[in-house]
Amino acid sequence: MKVTVAIDSFKGSLSTFQAAEAIKEGITEVYKDALVNICPIADGGEGTVDAIVAAAGGKMVYADVMNPLGKMICAGYGIVPKTNTAIIEMSAAAGITLIDDAERNPLNTTTFGVGELILDAVSKGCRKFVVGIGGSATNDGGVGMLQALGFEFYDCNGKSVALGAKGLKDISEINIKNALPELKDCTFLVACDVKNVLCGKDGCSAVYGPQKGATEQMIKDMDEWLCSYAELSKGVVPQSDANAPGTGAAGGMGFALMSYLNAELKSGIELVIEETGLEELVKNSDIVVTGEGRLDGQSYMGKAPVGVARLAKKYGKPVIAFSGCVTDDATECNKHGIDAFFPIVRTPCTLEEAMNTENARKNLKDTAVQVFNLIKGVSNV
Repeated sequence: MKVTVAIDSFKGSLSTFQAAEAIKEGITEVYKDALVNICPIADGGEGTVDAIVAAAGGKMVYADVMNPLGKMICAGYGIVPKTNTAIIEMSAAAGITLIDDAERNPLNTTTFGVGELILDAVSKGCRKFVVGIGGSATNDGGVGMLQALGFEFYDCNGKSVALGAKGLKDISEINIKNALPELKDCTFLVACDVKNVLCGKDGCSAVYGPQKGATEQMIKDMDEWLCSYAELSKGVVPQSDANAPGTGAAGGMGFALMSYLNAELKSGIELVIEETGLEELVKNSDIVVTGEGRLDGQSYMGKAPVGVARLAKKYGKPVIAFSGCVTDDATECNKHGIDAFFPIVRTPCTLEEAMNTENARKNLKDTAVQVFNLIKGVSNV
């Protein structure tokens, strides 16, 4: 029997690797000679770097960059040497988890550190970039990142504008002539499942500003500043379009990447599938196993397990999913390629007990044993 295990992490409990290994142990306890291929996955958010680096034979590297408030930190990203590809999570340099709740203020937070990560990767020979842009603390329209890459944003006195969204209000001139020359040889693929536009009621300020510490007045101000920034951008990069889906992702980072770096936005799980080579493994499998910490009625909207299931159904493969917990509406997943899903908690327990790493690993392995016992019993394989 050939099985491909492509399971997302059980956040706070098991990494994608730990979960996959537990399932593999369960499968091989039932099928001693099973060929079980593990392909780490993520949906473009947290864990994307680890998943692609592991699957593609890459390595982690580190650079000193600015955090969202301008303090120097050591941030990691991945490099796949055989393709000169850098795998970057925006959250490593501009993530909301990098600052305390009391420090959340999008007027002050910047994406400058993300640009510094790109600079470091370019200096190491990378010309292809895969960028995950979830979990940001910023609403600066990606201007900080662009400043780090040599794009210049001036106020009416010819001085560089301040970092953070507060600098947007002063932009009166944009100069792209001194941008890093190597960027013209670079391609950017962006993992993004957000469809918000840059400005307006569905824009980044209105929709995501509050969780980043924005007040009602800040939201109104930032939206106006971003609209002005978009208008100025149109004059220097005519292809820019503030109404394109995804431009409002990550506080306008989507707009900066698409407009100034010619980035292509793609579904997070689709991008991860491409970069990990999962399709070839699935094509040659008898059964595909996926899952994540929680399956619910929203899991089909860009989440990793359903992305894996859709790929499997392209080749007519049966799909099993394991999850720490499921909701009543998780049956929606059955309509999107997951043939059967199984919650792994086996006895009444507290949330803390369920999420204990060793308990979760054992529960996952034991559930896999029982599921594959059933498969063996009904198929006589």
